[in-house]
Amino acid sequence: MEIQGEVTEGFEAVRDAFVRNFEVLGDRGAAVAVYRDGRKVVDLWAGTKDVGGGHHPGGSDGAGTGDGAGTGGGAAPWTADTAQVVRSATKGVAAAVPLLLHQRGLLDLDAPVGAHWPEFKAGGKERVRVRDLLAHRAGVPALDRPLTPALAADGESGPRAVAEQTAFWQPGTDHGYHAQTYSWLLSELVLRVTGTSLGRWLAREVTGPLGLDFWIGLPDAEAGRVGRVGPVEPPASAGALRTRPRRNVSEAYADPHSLTRRAFAAIDPLPDENDPAYRAAELPASAGIGTARALAGFYAALLDDTEDGTRLFTPETAALASKELSSGPDRVLVVNTRFGPGHMLHGPASPLLSPASFGHPGRGGSLAFADAEAGIGFGYVTNSLAKSVTADPRAQALVRAVRASL
Repeated sequence: MEIQGEVTEGFEAVRDAFVRNFEVLGDRGAAVAVYRDGRKVVDLWAGTKDVGGGHHPGGSDGAGTGDGAGTGGGAAPWTADTAQVVRSATKGVAAAVPLLLHQRGLLDLDAPVGAHWPEFKAGGKERVRVRDLLAHRAGVPALDRPLTPALAADGESGPRAVAEQTAFWQPGTDHGYHAQTYSWLLSELVLRVTGTSLGRWLAREVTGPLGLDFWIGLPDAEAGRVGRVGPVEPPASAGALRTRPRRNVSEAYADPHSLTRRAFAAIDPLPDENDPAYRAAELPASAGIGTARALAGFYAALLDDTEDGTRLFTPETAALASKELSSGPDRVLVVNTRFGPGHMLHGPASPLLSPASFGHPGRGGSLAFADAEAGIGFGYVTNSLAKSVTADPRAQALVRAVRASL
């Protein structure tokens, strides 16, 4: 496997782990980037732009249309500018928006959501605070009537549906991962506060000024850079490292009546992640698209003065981002999870670099986070979607290598 990019002296272990991801763990196309104290120390990419090695038109299996076939001849290579759908790793970028609004004095985390969005008070949700919404405590991880992909993306049907939805538990008393509904909760809150959609606000205030190739709502002009994602089975060489969920977790995902299954099926049928219409949609829970370099650079900019002198979070906001608001058994993921006001925190379900880390994994592989103590911004993206939900073996191997390099 030919690895492209660069590694600063002392971080060679990350390159070794990246190579092993291809040789042993079945990566087809991927990239990893690491910043330390605002300076890039790892920027690597390899493999093919499309998961199957070429273009595979038509159809959808709910996780993308790449067929997982061999790379074949003439496959387009992953380049320095290749971007990919990162699924729920989008949530970590999107969650920074309300925190920045809070930092600017525009959003009170202790205010009721209904103060900004009166329609949301229906269904027992009148006491939901902004911090409850951000920390997956709003009680609406699923919908009684799921939305089609077209309705999910139209900017109106999703917010209306979650506003009308009766809470599944008393909001604020427990937490459960809002896998899909987080898109509409977050996007409508930001719209009501700023008058601008979350994706546009992010582009105008953060990613545009920083020159980061990350979008929530992919512009037409960038579509050619984006590879095709698809499901893959781990190779036999992965051995014991292959993802094997606990029995109760597997049963929850298999049961069509479980809150787990219903949360992930709030959009039904599952969208084709390679569809241009889906990629153009502003879905802050799942449809962000970007490079590993952009993700790592984004998290680096939350913590430190980056190479262009920009820092997004004050030290107080960075501390707030890693403050635990939810912990323990997750009603949706059926494992113990930890959340701050929007970001997933380090724990057994989603190991990050240290207890000082905050960020978000993407189901199937992607991972991005910041670690305030180590001064690390980390990003990993892949086109090869595994069955992992919060702790992919490839991402974890890279995190261990970063830890060993410090």
